[in-house]
Amino acid sequence: MTDTRPTDRPHVAIIGGGPAGLMAAEVLSQAGVAVELYDAMPSVGRKFLLAGVGGMNITHSEPYPAFIARYAERTDEVARLLEGFDADVLRQWIHDLGIETFVGSSGRVFPRDMKAAPLLRAWLKRLRDAGVVIHTRHRWLGWNAEGALRIAYPQGELALKPTATVLALGGGSWARLGSDAAWLPWLQAQGVQIAPLQAANSGFEVEGWSAVLKDKFAGAPLKNIALSLEGHAPRLGECVLTAQGLEGSLVYAWSAQIREAINRDGSARVLIDLLPNRPVDKIQQALAKQRGSRSMAKHLHSQLGLDGVKAALLREQTDQQTFADPALLAQAIKALPVTLVRPRPLDEAISSAGGVTFEALDERLMLKQMPGVFCAGEMLDWEAPTGGYLLTACFASGRKAGLGLLEWLKA
Repeated sequence: MTDTRPTDRPHVAIIGGGPAGLMAAEVLSQAGVAVELYDAMPSVGRKFLLAGVGGMNITHSEPYPAFIARYAERTDEVARLLEGFDADVLRQWIHDLGIETFVGSSGRVFPRDMKAAPLLRAWLKRLRDAGVVIHTRHRWLGWNAEGALRIAYPQGELALKPTATVLALGGGSWARLGSDAAWLPWLQAQGVQIAPLQAANSGFEVEGWSAVLKDKFAGAPLKNIALSLEGHAPRLGECVLTAQGLEGSLVYAWSAQIREAINRDGSARVLIDLLPNRPVDKIQQALAKQRGSRSMAKHLHSQLGLDGVKAALLREQTDQQTFADPALLAQAIKALPVTLVRPRPLDEAISSAGGVTFEALDERLMLKQMPGVFCAGEMLDWEAPTGGYLLTACFASGRKAGLGLLEWLKA
């Protein structure tokens, strides 16, 4: 079936109903462009809603220089996306939808009720009021021989030839929510430069914990610790010991560096400070005290408050000689080495690194190889830690693509 809609005004197809696609739809519809959005899932914003299950962290309040540095080697490119739509503007945009926000103790910004659903409902109402038509259960299948978009839907297949197209298809994580990277071969076939997709904000595996550690402590949080890679300053926070290795916010903060070390060297050695608020000499003094008939486990607990999963991990990663020497044990407590050998599978990651490179796009986010086709969101080659940075750049890139498309239409 071929698209036969009237062409008295520009008609844009947006593929993907996440934050980037919805933001592009908002920019275009407000400018009077006819917009139809297609999403393969039964409803839009599914990954956005999942991100809000534990509290919708929408952005971060830290000063802009620190904020933009979170995007690492893509700082310059993401800075261009955030022009006119940084964290402060995003927060005001949310307020304009009737959703109040607040800044948490960590500096993260949340909706007042901590939920994503009310924000999404208000946004979708505004989009529909602006004339945006949303088609769910409509999956993009690339292009046909005539260059038309192939859209499969329950009753068959459409062949669409819009004036322009915005691709906002997500990365390669959480395929069950729609981010399945099915777009990769179709863009590669068009000669588009794409960096390999890799897990970002993911857990990492060790070669193998002991059965005792896995059985007793898998899933236990390691709280109030510091973690670093050799040659880097430690970061405070917490993570979780899993049956396979380590995951959680502190590990995610180091995700890119750990992954690159594994790619380069085959493994990454991280150092865990189990007692970051105590200097090594004070720890050594406490350990050197006579323990009498008490076990070492009780001695660690009474002198340092070190027990549970922390004590178990310390035992797992050290030997008898270390445990018998207060100086060596104090050093181990302050810099316990753990070797990580691989990231968890991409589909388990919170986000993905890699994707359509910025070098494949012009300054409007239009593919150089394919005039009239724009890209936005997580399918672009950038990454960021959790904390609101991912969502902020997704929103901003959708806006940038929408504005770029308007500029292209005028030209």
